[in-house]
Amino acid sequence: MKSVGRYILPEYSVLMSVYDRELPENLNESIESMLMQSFPPSEFVLVCDGELTDRLNVIVKTFEDEYRKIFKIVRIDENVGPGKALNKGIEACSFGYIVRMDSDDISLPNRCLKQMLLFAVKPRLDITGTYVEEFDDGTDETICVKKVPIMHNEILEYSKRRNPFNRQTIAFRKSTAEKIGGYSDLKLCEDYEFVTKMLAAGARGQNIPEALVRYRVDENTPVIRKSWRLTKAFIKVRWVIFLSGYIGLTDFLSPCVLQLGLFILPRKFTSWVYRRFLRG
Repeated sequence: MKSVGRYILPEYSVLMSVYDRELPENLNESIESMLMQSFPPSEFVLVCDGELTDRLNVIVKTFEDEYRKIFKIVRIDENVGPGKALNKGIEACSFGYIVRMDSDDISLPNRCLKQMLLFAVKPRLDITGTYVEEFDDGTDETICVKKVPIMHNEILEYSKRRNPFNRQTIAFRKSTAEKIGGYSDLKLCEDYEFVTKMLAAGARGQNIPEALVRYRVDENTPVIRKSWRLTKAFIKVRWVIFLSGYIGLTDFLSPCVLQLGLFILPRKFTSWVYRRFLRG
Protein backbone atom coordinates (compact mmCIF):
# COMPACT_ATOMS: atom_id res chain seq x y z
CA MET A 1 0.00 0.00 0.00
CA LYS A 2 1.36 3.41 -0.98
CA SER A 3 -0.15 6.85 -0.54
CA VAL A 4 0.62 10.14 -2.26
CA GLY A 5 -0.83 13.02 -0.30
CA ARG A 6 -4.39 12.04 0.57
CA TYR A 7 -4.60 9.47 -2.24
CA ILE A 8 -4.01 5.76 -1.73
CA LEU A 9 -2.58 4.17 -4.86
CA PRO A 10 -4.22 0.93 -6.03
CA GLU A 11 -2.13 -2.21 -6.25
CA TYR A 12 -1.57 -3.49 -9.77
CA SER A 13 -0.40 -6.42 -11.86
CA VAL A 14 2.08 -6.07 -14.72
CA LEU A 15 1.07 -8.07 -17.79
CA MET A 16 3.64 -9.01 -20.44
CA SER A 17 3.69 -11.66 -23.15
CA VAL A 18 6.81 -12.94 -24.87
CA TYR A 19 7.52 -15.37 -27.71
CA ASP A 20 10.61 -17.06 -29.08
CA ARG A 21 11.76 -14.27 -31.41
CA GLU A 22 12.40 -11.78 -28.64
CA LEU A 23 16.02 -10.85 -27.91
CA PRO A 24 17.04 -11.98 -24.41
CA GLU A 25 18.79 -8.69 -23.61
CA ASN A 26 15.66 -6.73 -24.53
CA LEU A 27 13.41 -8.95 -22.42
CA ASN A 28 15.79 -8.61 -19.48
CA GLU A 29 15.86 -4.81 -19.71
CA SER A 30 12.09 -4.59 -20.16
CA ILE A 31 11.25 -6.76 -17.14
CA GLU A 32 13.83 -4.99 -15.01
CA SER A 33 12.38 -1.57 -15.87
CA MET A 34 9.01 -2.67 -14.48
CA LEU A 35 10.35 -4.32 -11.34
CA MET A 36 12.44 -1.23 -10.55
CA GLN A 37 9.47 1.16 -10.61
CA SER A 38 9.32 3.79 -7.86
CA PHE A 39 5.91 2.25 -7.08
CA PRO A 40 6.63 -1.42 -7.83
CA PRO A 41 4.01 -3.97 -8.92
CA SER A 42 2.32 -6.35 -6.51
CA GLU A 43 2.37 -9.00 -9.22
CA PHE A 44 4.17 -9.66 -12.49
CA VAL A 45 2.36 -11.97 -14.92
CA LEU A 46 4.54 -13.16 -17.80
CA VAL A 47 2.82 -15.16 -20.53
CA CYS A 48 5.18 -17.37 -22.54
CA ASP A 49 3.40 -17.63 -25.90
CA GLY A 50 4.74 -20.97 -27.14
CA GLU A 51 8.10 -22.56 -26.47
CA LEU A 52 10.91 -20.09 -25.77
CA THR A 53 14.58 -20.37 -26.64
CA ASP A 54 17.00 -21.61 -24.00
CA ARG A 55 18.42 -18.10 -23.55
CA LEU A 56 14.96 -16.61 -23.01
CA ASN A 57 14.11 -19.36 -20.53
CA VAL A 58 17.24 -18.51 -18.55
CA ILE A 59 16.07 -14.89 -18.28
CA VAL A 60 12.58 -15.97 -17.20
CA LYS A 61 13.93 -18.46 -14.66
CA THR A 62 16.31 -15.89 -13.17
CA PHE A 63 13.54 -13.38 -12.50
CA GLU A 64 11.18 -16.10 -11.29
CA ASP A 65 13.74 -17.23 -8.71
CA GLU A 66 14.63 -13.72 -7.56
CA TYR A 67 11.07 -12.39 -7.40
CA ARG A 68 9.31 -15.59 -6.40
CA LYS A 69 6.67 -13.80 -4.30
CA ILE A 70 5.28 -11.73 -7.17
CA PHE A 71 6.37 -13.46 -10.38
CA LYS A 72 3.73 -15.62 -12.07
CA ILE A 73 4.54 -17.54 -15.26
CA VAL A 74 1.78 -18.61 -17.65
CA ARG A 75 3.04 -21.04 -20.29
CA ILE A 76 1.17 -21.81 -23.52
CA ASP A 77 2.38 -24.88 -25.42
CA GLU A 78 1.94 -23.40 -28.91
CA ASN A 79 2.20 -19.83 -30.15
CA VAL A 80 -1.35 -18.43 -30.22
CA GLY A 81 -0.63 -14.77 -30.94
CA PRO A 82 -0.72 -11.69 -28.70
CA GLY A 83 -4.49 -11.39 -28.26
CA LYS A 84 -5.11 -14.89 -26.94
CA ALA A 85 -1.89 -14.80 -24.91
CA LEU A 86 -2.89 -11.54 -23.24
CA ASN A 87 -6.32 -12.93 -22.42
CA LYS A 88 -4.65 -15.81 -20.60
CA GLY A 89 -2.63 -13.22 -18.74
CA ILE A 90 -5.67 -11.14 -17.80
CA GLU A 91 -7.25 -14.27 -16.31
CA ALA A 92 -4.11 -14.85 -14.24
CA CYS A 93 -3.86 -11.27 -12.90
CA SER A 94 -4.92 -11.01 -9.26
CA PHE A 95 -5.33 -7.25 -8.91
CA GLY A 96 -7.95 -4.79 -10.10
CA TYR A 97 -5.61 -2.76 -12.30
CA ILE A 98 -3.35 -4.16 -15.01
CA VAL A 99 -0.33 -2.39 -16.51
CA ARG A 100 0.63 -3.63 -19.97
CA MET A 101 4.24 -3.84 -21.02
CA ASP A 102 5.84 -5.03 -24.26
CA SER A 103 8.79 -7.39 -23.94
CA ASP A 104 11.28 -5.09 -25.68
CA ASP A 105 10.39 -1.60 -24.40
CA ILE A 106 11.61 0.31 -21.36
CA SER A 107 9.41 1.97 -18.75
CA LEU A 108 10.77 5.02 -16.96
CA PRO A 109 10.90 4.71 -13.15
CA ASN A 110 7.83 6.84 -12.38
CA ARG A 111 5.53 5.42 -15.06
CA CYS A 112 3.40 3.22 -12.81
CA LEU A 113 3.38 5.71 -9.95
CA LYS A 114 1.89 8.36 -12.23
CA GLN A 115 -0.63 6.04 -13.85
CA MET A 116 -1.84 4.61 -10.54
CA LEU A 117 -2.03 8.11 -9.08
CA LEU A 118 -4.25 9.13 -11.99
CA PHE A 119 -6.54 6.19 -11.24
CA ALA A 120 -6.61 7.22 -7.57
CA VAL A 121 -7.39 10.85 -8.34
CA LYS A 122 -10.02 9.92 -10.95
CA PRO A 123 -11.58 6.64 -9.81
CA ARG A 124 -14.03 6.61 -12.74
CA LEU A 125 -11.20 6.10 -15.22
CA ASP A 126 -10.93 2.69 -16.86
CA ILE A 127 -7.85 3.11 -19.06
CA THR A 128 -4.80 5.36 -19.01
CA GLY A 129 -1.75 5.78 -21.20
CA THR A 130 1.22 8.06 -21.81
CA TYR A 131 3.34 9.50 -24.60
CA VAL A 132 6.13 7.30 -25.99
CA GLU A 133 9.74 8.22 -26.69
CA GLU A 134 11.11 6.44 -29.75
CA PHE A 135 14.85 5.86 -29.52
CA ASP A 136 17.55 4.45 -31.77
CA ASP A 137 18.41 0.98 -30.50
CA GLY A 138 22.00 1.36 -31.69
CA THR A 139 22.86 4.84 -30.37
CA ASP A 140 20.23 5.27 -27.62
CA GLU A 141 19.43 8.69 -29.09
CA THR A 142 15.85 9.98 -28.99
CA ILE A 143 14.26 10.06 -32.44
CA CYS A 144 10.86 11.56 -31.62
CA VAL A 145 8.00 11.52 -29.14
CA LYS A 146 4.71 9.92 -30.12
CA LYS A 147 1.94 12.07 -28.69
CA VAL A 148 -1.69 11.09 -28.25
CA PRO A 149 -4.83 13.01 -27.18
CA ILE A 150 -5.12 13.68 -23.45
CA MET A 151 -8.71 14.04 -22.29
CA HIS A 152 -11.59 11.62 -22.73
CA ASN A 153 -13.59 13.56 -25.33
CA GLU A 154 -10.47 14.03 -27.46
CA ILE A 155 -9.69 10.33 -27.10
CA LEU A 156 -13.17 9.37 -28.29
CA GLU A 157 -12.90 11.56 -31.40
CA TYR A 158 -9.36 10.42 -32.21
CA SER A 159 -10.29 6.75 -31.78
CA LYS A 160 -12.56 6.89 -34.82
CA ARG A 161 -9.53 6.90 -37.10
CA ARG A 162 -6.51 5.81 -35.06
CA ASN A 163 -5.56 4.25 -31.75
CA PRO A 164 -5.78 7.03 -29.13
CA PHE A 165 -3.40 5.17 -26.80
CA ASN A 166 0.17 4.07 -27.29
CA ARG A 167 -0.20 0.32 -26.84
CA GLN A 168 3.06 0.03 -24.88
CA THR A 169 1.76 2.38 -22.19
CA ILE A 170 -1.78 1.36 -21.33
CA ALA A 171 -3.01 0.47 -17.87
CA PHE A 172 -6.61 -0.57 -17.44
CA ARG A 173 -9.24 -1.77 -15.01
CA LYS A 174 -9.38 -5.57 -15.12
CA SER A 175 -13.16 -5.77 -14.64
CA THR A 176 -13.78 -3.51 -17.65
CA ALA A 177 -11.48 -5.60 -19.84
CA GLU A 178 -13.29 -8.76 -18.75
CA LYS A 179 -16.66 -7.13 -19.44
CA ILE A 180 -15.78 -6.64 -23.13
CA GLY A 181 -14.27 -10.11 -23.50
CA GLY A 182 -10.66 -8.99 -23.51
CA TYR A 183 -8.56 -8.96 -26.66
CA SER A 184 -9.62 -10.50 -29.97
CA ASP A 185 -7.59 -13.16 -31.79
CA LEU A 186 -6.29 -10.70 -34.40
CA LYS A 187 -2.60 -11.34 -35.05
CA LEU A 188 -1.76 -7.62 -35.43
CA CYS A 189 -3.38 -4.35 -34.32
CA GLU A 190 -5.35 -6.24 -31.66
CA ASP A 191 -4.59 -3.39 -29.23
CA TYR A 192 -6.57 -0.87 -31.33
CA GLU A 193 -9.62 -3.11 -31.45
CA PHE A 194 -9.33 -3.72 -27.70
CA VAL A 195 -9.35 0.02 -27.00
CA THR A 196 -12.36 0.71 -29.23
CA LYS A 197 -14.31 -2.09 -27.52
CA MET A 198 -13.49 -0.54 -24.16
CA LEU A 199 -14.60 2.92 -25.29
CA ALA A 200 -17.74 1.60 -26.98
CA ALA A 201 -18.69 -0.07 -23.70
CA GLY A 202 -18.50 3.26 -21.90
CA ALA A 203 -14.96 3.09 -20.55
CA ARG A 204 -13.41 6.44 -19.68
CA GLY A 205 -9.82 7.15 -20.66
CA GLN A 206 -7.07 9.69 -20.20
CA ASN A 207 -3.45 10.00 -21.28
CA ILE A 208 -0.57 11.51 -19.33
CA PRO A 209 1.18 14.13 -21.52
CA GLU A 210 4.64 12.81 -20.76
CA ALA A 211 6.82 10.16 -22.38
CA LEU A 212 7.04 7.46 -19.70
CA VAL A 213 7.91 4.51 -21.98
CA ARG A 214 10.82 4.21 -24.40
CA TYR A 215 10.22 2.34 -27.68
CA ARG A 216 13.07 0.75 -29.66
CA VAL A 217 13.54 1.67 -33.30
CA ASP A 218 16.11 0.02 -35.58
CA GLU A 219 16.83 -0.29 -39.30
CA ASN A 220 13.97 -2.76 -39.73
CA THR A 221 11.30 -0.50 -38.24
CA PRO A 222 10.59 1.54 -41.42
CA VAL A 223 10.38 -1.69 -43.43
CA ILE A 224 7.86 -3.17 -41.00
CA ARG A 225 5.76 0.00 -40.89
CA LYS A 226 5.27 0.05 -44.66
CA SER A 227 5.05 -3.71 -45.11
CA TRP A 228 2.06 -5.33 -46.83
CA ARG A 229 1.56 -7.52 -43.76
CA LEU A 230 1.03 -4.51 -41.49
CA THR A 231 -1.01 -2.70 -44.12
CA LYS A 232 -3.39 -5.66 -44.42
CA ALA A 233 -3.63 -5.93 -40.64
CA PHE A 234 -4.44 -2.23 -40.32
CA ILE A 235 -7.22 -2.48 -42.91
CA LYS A 236 -8.56 -5.67 -41.33
CA VAL A 237 -8.81 -4.22 -37.84
CA ARG A 238 -10.52 -1.13 -39.18
CA TRP A 239 -13.01 -3.38 -41.01
CA VAL A 240 -13.71 -5.25 -37.77
CA ILE A 241 -14.26 -1.94 -35.95
CA PHE A 242 -16.52 -0.73 -38.79
CA LEU A 243 -18.62 -3.90 -38.64
CA SER A 244 -19.02 -3.40 -34.89
CA GLY A 245 -20.75 -0.09 -35.61
CA TYR A 246 -18.17 2.00 -33.76
CA ILE A 247 -17.10 3.94 -36.89
CA GLY A 248 -18.79 5.00 -40.09
CA LEU A 249 -17.74 4.42 -43.69
CA THR A 250 -15.74 7.65 -43.98
CA ASP A 251 -13.82 6.93 -40.79
CA PHE A 252 -13.08 3.46 -42.16
CA LEU A 253 -11.95 4.55 -45.63
CA SER A 254 -9.80 7.65 -44.94
CA PRO A 255 -7.13 5.99 -42.75
CA CYS A 256 -7.08 2.95 -45.05
CA VAL A 257 -6.33 5.14 -48.07
CA LEU A 258 -3.53 6.86 -46.13
CA GLN A 259 -2.07 3.50 -45.07
CA LEU A 260 -2.16 2.21 -48.65
CA GLY A 261 -0.39 5.38 -49.76
CA LEU A 262 2.34 4.83 -47.19
CA PHE A 263 2.73 1.27 -48.48
CA ILE A 264 2.99 2.30 -52.16
CA LEU A 265 5.15 5.43 -51.91
CA PRO A 266 8.97 5.34 -51.49
CA ARG A 267 10.30 4.64 -48.01
CA LYS A 268 11.97 8.04 -47.61
CA PHE A 269 8.68 9.78 -48.30
CA THR A 270 6.69 7.54 -45.98
CA SER A 271 9.25 8.08 -43.20
CA TRP A 272 8.85 11.83 -43.64
CA VAL A 273 5.05 11.56 -43.56
CA TYR A 274 5.21 9.32 -40.51
CA ARG A 275 7.35 11.76 -38.55
CA ARG A 276 5.63 14.91 -39.84
CA PHE A 277 1.98 13.92 -39.44
CA LEU A 278 1.83 10.83 -37.24
CA ARG A 279 4.15 12.06 -34.50
CA GLY A 280 4.11 14.98 -32.11
